Amino acid sequence: MSTRAQTATPAGRSASEPSSPVLELEQVTKEYPGSPTVRALLGVSLTVTAGELLAIVGPSGSGKSTLLHIIGTLERPTAGRVRIAGIDAGGLDDRRLAALRARRIGFVFQQFFLAEHQSALDNVADALLYAGVEFAQRRRQAAEALEQVGLGRRARSRPTEMSGGERQRIAIARALVGRPAIVLADEPTGNLDQATGASILELLRELNAQGATILVITHNREIAGQLPRQVEIVDGRIVSDTTAQGAS
Repeated sequence: MSTRAQTATPAGRSASEPSSPVLELEQVTKEYPGSPTVRALLGVSLTVTAGELLAIVGPSGSGKSTLLHIIGTLERPTAGRVRIAGIDAGGLDDRRLAALRARRIGFVFQQFFLAEHQSALDNVADALLYAGVEFAQRRRQAAEALEQVGLGRRARSRPTEMSGGERQRIAIARALVGRPAIVLADEPTGNLDQATGASILELLRELNAQGATILVITHNREIAGQLPRQVEIVDGRIVSDTTAQGAS
């Protein structure tokens, strides 16, 4: 039987108050047509509660990227149910699904995907465009998010003037700025040297301690082992869901 991690208590919630699910997958299957049919996910069920920090870990071809796309509502499952913050994603049309994604899910990728000609502040603020936030409020929230990741003094700088670690911090601020229910970090240290990668991992821990719910998708077992909960996927199935020994 799998165990569940002791997770940080988000601000405003007492330690004794149970956390609510922000992600629920029920028997999710994903198939791609072809000859033969590619079965990328095979009956995956997973629940993540508010305030968790966990890794989804697996080798190349295990199905973790497909799982990321399903959780992020970038793809629809062939079968099964996906709920984000209690909302059944399967019942939404494309417009409402895009709105759910914009308001409830933050993304951090291995590639930073920053607009090089824009300031850090504008890169972060632009993440709120599709959420319908007015201009002044977008910039206020962007400034707060940059402060949160330690880049408040670099708000006017462009990504071309920053290190790889600073660029990833901008990307993390962009993911957090809309205060999403869940943040998906896909190999967030993959393009960084070891020391910088360690600092990004520590930042994710700090943000989780402040209440952010974060899923780290990785092939790196060493990184996964440093997080409170690890969900291992192999050949499209979850094969273990455990609490790390000695994880902080």
